[in-house]
Amino acid sequence: MAAVAELTSSSSSYTKTALQFSSQFSYVSTRVSGSRRVCLRPIPISQSSRIRCSVTSKEVQAPVAVKTEEAKKKPDCYGVFCLTYDLKAEEETKSWKKMVNVAVSGAAGMISNHLLFKLASGEVFGPDQPVALKLLGSERSLQALEGVAMELEDSLFPLLREVSIGIDPYEVFQDAEWALLIGAKPRGPGMERAGLLDINGQIFAEQGKALNAVASRNVKTIVVGNPCNTNALICLKNAPDIPAKNFHALTRLDENRAKCQLALKAGVFYDKVSNMTIWGNHSTTQVPDFLNAKIDGLPVKEVIKDTKWLEEEFTEVVQTRGGVLIKKWGRSSAASTAVSIVDAIRSLVTPTPEGDWFSTGVYTAGNPYGIADDIVFSMPCRSKGDGDYELVKDVKFDDYLWSRIKKTEAELLAEKKCVAHLTGEGIAVCDLPGDTMLPGEM
Repeated sequence: MAAVAELTSSSSSYTKTALQFSSQFSYVSTRVSGSRRVCLRPIPISQSSRIRCSVTSKEVQAPVAVKTEEAKKKPDCYGVFCLTYDLKAEEETKSWKKMVNVAVSGAAGMISNHLLFKLASGEVFGPDQPVALKLLGSERSLQALEGVAMELEDSLFPLLREVSIGIDPYEVFQDAEWALLIGAKPRGPGMERAGLLDINGQIFAEQGKALNAVASRNVKTIVVGNPCNTNALICLKNAPDIPAKNFHALTRLDENRAKCQLALKAGVFYDKVSNMTIWGNHSTTQVPDFLNAKIDGLPVKEVIKDTKWLEEEFTEVVQTRGGVLIKKWGRSSAASTAVSIVDAIRSLVTPTPEGDWFSTGVYTAGNPYGIADDIVFSMPCRSKGDGDYELVKDVKFDDYLWSRIKKTEAELLAEKKCVAHLTGEGIAVCDLPGDTMLPGEM
């Protein structure tokens, strides 16, 4: 049986080498319970069984609007993932679940370099959950994105069934059930915060439109690219057909940092710290809540009696941790950010332990705390493990906590006015209360 390697190309796609068997058999790769086998199926000699693997061309630009028939175009696969996993009914087992589609933007970046392998290994969605990864890059990062896909191929993850890569969100986000929006422009020297809000806001406005056009109607979106709270607001405003409740801004790394500091001060392991809330914006106005947090089941203030440390040093350390890390290491906290994304997803797909909660930035409409509506604000949440969440009601406030919450609220309301042109709410007016962007975003 002779195999012919054929390389094709077109103006709209890069095509990888594919094997075409010109005999009376077609090649189908089948994987069952982590093992792969080869099936040979007779086909008419006149037909050819061609496996075509391609990625989106550099020349393709994301459209402003998408027609329904265009939106349903299946994105092209990569390499070994182009092979058909042709499971017959009798080969399927109850232990394997329906494949989950996960889209990741900024997929060639450092955070994704840590995250993608956790997603593919089963660490995030479970050891019996097949995964399809849809990787979005830019024209400049497309070659690096191919390298990422090659590494995923070589890792032989039994749960990773599909990988597609491209630069057009309208193709990459097709049928996505989870969208992890990591890619964003970093703030360069001399760039005003308002400028960064506008530049990155345009990215997330377009991605919101793409999700609205082609993603699952119940897609869960976690925005990581900064300023993540306002980017999440822009994204959800541009996706009116998707529930606003499904959009999250990542503040889990801030929660993890706060737990670490409390554990160090109390001389306990971090798993003794619970009920930790980060309120507000992912910026230096964020509020790590030590009033409601607990250590080994006791209120923090009963274990750590140094109120001055809690109000000053603890709060400042959590707020500025990212910048300090960059100064010491010369790079941003990509690995711990990836871990916090995993934690954020797990908190939504596994039931929250009784009496505990987690932090995530969510849409404030109808919140029970008196925080302004129509912004994305980090608040305490619980989940039943179905991907949804509910806001925690049994929290308490004192004057110190509430005054800090109002400060971060004011910042987010100002950011909202600054991106009004991207949320469909009129002309943007930028009157930001100060430059409180996290140092790590420089």
